[in-house]
Amino acid sequence: MKEQTKTWLEYADENLRSAKVLLESGLFNPCLQNTQQAIEKMLKAVLAESGIKIKKTHSINELVTILAKNDLHVNIEEDERDLIDSIYLPSKYPVGGLLPDFEPDMQTCKQCVVIAERIRESIKHLLS
Repeated sequence: MKEQTKTWLEYADENLRSAKVLLESGLFNPCLQNTQQAIEKMLKAVLAESGIKIKKTHSINELVTILAKNDLHVNIEEDERDLIDSIYLPSKYPVGGLLPDFEPDMQTCKQCVVIAERIRESIKHLLS
C-alpha cells in the first residue's frame, strides 16, 4: 500500500473514532462533520492507491462516481451518498439558510457512523 494511501486512511480512522466519541458525548453536529470527513478521506485513499488524481471536492457522490468510472465500487447507496453530502456545508457553516432538512440527532448520527463503518470495510476489500 502506498504511503499516501496509508495517510489518508489514518486520518479517516481518526475522524471516524472522533465521530464515535462525539456521538457518545451527545455532540451531534461535530459527530456528523467527522463522519462526513472520514468517508471523504476513505474514498480519497482509494483514489490515491489507484493512481487517480484526487479532485478537490467534498462531494461523496462525485468521488463515488469517479471511482465507479474506474471500475472501483464502494458499498454505499445513492440515498446514503445524498445524506452524507447534505452534511458538509450545514455542519461547518450554519448561515444563509444552508441547514439540511433535519436537525442533527442521535438517530441520524448513528446511521451515518454505520454507513462510514460499512464503507471502511468495503474499502479494506478494495485495497487488499
